[in-house]
Amino acid sequence: MKKRSVTRLLFCFLIFHLFLLSNDLGAAPDPFPTFPCLEPNVRFWIDTYTKYPTTAGIIHDMTDLSIVYGVIDLLQPDKPGSRQFNQERIQVAKEQYKKILEDLAENGEPKDPEKKSVAALFGPKSSPAVFREAINNIRCQVGQKDRFERGLIRSGAYLQRIKAIFRSRGLPEDLSYLPHVESSFDVTAFSKAGAAGIWQFTRSTGRKFLTVNKFLDERRDPIRASEAAAKLLKSNYERLGNWPMAVTAYNHGTAGILRAKEELGTYEVVFESYSGPLFKFASRNFYSEFLAARHVAKNYLQYFSDIRLNKSLEAREVPTKGQASVADLSRLHEVDPETIRVLNPALGQPVFKGQRQVPKGYMLRLPADSAKGLVVSSAALPQIHPDLRQ
Repeated sequence: MKKRSVTRLLFCFLIFHLFLLSNDLGAAPDPFPTFPCLEPNVRFWIDTYTKYPTTAGIIHDMTDLSIVYGVIDLLQPDKPGSRQFNQERIQVAKEQYKKILEDLAENGEPKDPEKKSVAALFGPKSSPAVFREAINNIRCQVGQKDRFERGLIRSGAYLQRIKAIFRSRGLPEDLSYLPHVESSFDVTAFSKAGAAGIWQFTRSTGRKFLTVNKFLDERRDPIRASEAAAKLLKSNYERLGNWPMAVTAYNHGTAGILRAKEELGTYEVVFESYSGPLFKFASRNFYSEFLAARHVAKNYLQYFSDIRLNKSLEAREVPTKGQASVADLSRLHEVDPETIRVLNPALGQPVFKGQRQVPKGYMLRLPADSAKGLVVSSAALPQIHPDLRQ
């Protein structure tokens, strides 16, 4: 009898500690919370990434992303003449919904089915004043499904290495999904503002962490740029104290988010109420886009069931002992020049044209199996954009 009581006590003790352990494990909060005010935005971006391709234009309210007026057909972005055609088509759609909202603001109760449908989008908050304000908030978001899918495929080559970089610095490894928002993991990405690489560093910001010149631009190297992004994001977090603001500052700038925090306090209030002159749609939605991209990337088989990600890029790094041409390095390491180009996107065109040499001390990235003295072909490696081969 005594033995049975002891066994029961031990069992209860074990269950109690398992309960405490499960509470402790469950107590760790997500460093990237989805606040209630963000839920419509996150759903909107999930749909943008998974339902609508770049041949679809989502006509929606700029402030309340739960209000989607309709979806229009667009031409493929790379088709000749598509830019002007799509702009005109988007403008026609905006004018159509603008007229409907003007009529709702002026005439009250709608009778036309299409106007009733638009009025219903606003629910119980609908009123002439609300409709009047919405007239200037009509926006078109081009779908991203095909672009996001290509980014997922490309991410396979780099994602594990990038996660390791963030873990080694004590940062949440989910930050490694941020390039889905910035560039779709396209190492050749280059914006109108001059931002380059998968992390889209501008020249001024890039130079704080990387070598950036016409011969060597480390913004284009996914590994070096990820190390720089980790430093920047860690600095943002240390100054701002939470990840929603730190991620937003990656897009908007740390100083601007610091001002917003000092003025309004929490991220939720900043999101809902901040009206800084540069805090526009892109900055306000950047964290929501990240949350959506993280969700889709971590659950990609739910949305893209028939894709296979690129294999993780296995490579080794060898420091150059002195200045050397690509041709010399190709012969020395028995690796073809195109493979060197693909694995070392930071090296500029003058280097590959033989006009400049690879600098001393540069960490030359080579295929892992080239250490065996094999001549390695670039055929199976990630493909570089044709424009950068010139």
